[in-house]
Amino acid sequence: MQNKSHVNVRALTEGAVLVGLGFVLSFVKLYELPNGGSLTPAMFPILLYGLRWGVGRGLGAGFVFGLMQLLFDGAYAWGWQSMLLDYLLAFTPLGLAGLFKGKAWGIFPGTVIGCLGRFIVHHISGVTIYRIIEPTEVPGFGTFDNAHLYSLVYNGSYMIPNMILALLLAALLYKPMKWYFAGSDLLK
Repeated sequence: MQNKSHVNVRALTEGAVLVGLGFVLSFVKLYELPNGGSLTPAMFPILLYGLRWGVGRGLGAGFVFGLMQLLFDGAYAWGWQSMLLDYLLAFTPLGLAGLFKGKAWGIFPGTVIGCLGRFIVHHISGVTIYRIIEPTEVPGFGTFDNAHLYSLVYNGSYMIPNMILALLLAALLYKPMKWYFAGSDLLK
């Protein structure tokens, strides 16, 4: 039986490792959009941490990851509002994967919910902050003069592929890491 102090140290240590791994993976950009947003495997470790340790700790890990992205990854922002929404608040909902704590299969719905939460924050940012650049052209989609539609298309163009990538990683790792996804090792 582990005491509470041991569990807290383990959670903090694992959080540091997974947030660090996410940060390193954020530099593996499969594509990057001109006004911010990219396809990268970086979200997966944050989603995994939320799944293993629950919503509260998962939200904290997402916030720290967003802060690291803001400070060290050359943030693309249009003022403090954009920094708040597109980094600090946008990555925090990835911790919602923790709604499925203790369930190995929870990585799949947890990924969808975490990514949807992140998308919603980016959408709000697109509608409220980035509307200053409308009308704008999105290559391959045309010119938009509606902020809601622009935000849906622009943010969806990288968030949907990011979610699919995270789901593919979960599927590839599911069988060998099912025990880890379920947090079976945390019960000892």
